[in-house]
Amino acid sequence: MIREDITTIPFQTFFISRETSNCPFIADIIEFGKKLDEFGIVKDGECSISLAFGKRILINSKKFDIKNFKQQDIIEIVDYDPIKNVILVIGKKYPNIETPVHWIIQKARHDVNAIFQVTSKSLYRHFIDDLPITEKETPKGTIEQAKQILMALRASKNILIRNEGVLFVGFNLKEIKDSLSKMFEDFQ
Repeated sequence: MIREDITTIPFQTFFISRETSNCPFIADIIEFGKKLDEFGIVKDGECSISLAFGKRILINSKKFDIKNFKQQDIIEIVDYDPIKNVILVIGKKYPNIETPVHWIIQKARHDVNAIFQVTSKSLYRHFIDDLPITEKETPKGTIEQAKQILMALRASKNILIRNEGVLFVGFNLKEIKDSLSKMFEDFQ
């Protein structure tokens, strides 16, 4: 078994269960991830895909291979406490660093149930003149970053995270896919 390096995660994780989540929306996330891989959007960066359902969210784990994306790579976030910086999880793997930001955005914006975030310098440069950008550069996965993103999301559902990458939000994954289709004509 590969040991995961948890020293770089800025929050504490408690596993409610080490079972793989059986949420039916996991298939939608995997299908979306495979489409991203086919198109090559995440070829030079890391990505996070999350989807809200009820009071919980599904998000890909810290370490996963988008070419071989599977159900075990998705974890269910039951709760997040930003004051104590604690995440409650159902799944086999640790949450990725963007998990608190995705949680905060989805709880703050009722029109956002899906988020796609990619850390990519090439995509950042590609959209630098087309998308709103966060005002300040902030550490990944922090409340400060969530605040910057929420402010930028006032102008558009597609934004740049300063010196980091791109973030797309939507009511569902289809809305994000439609945004990507408009930005990349070949993406369908």
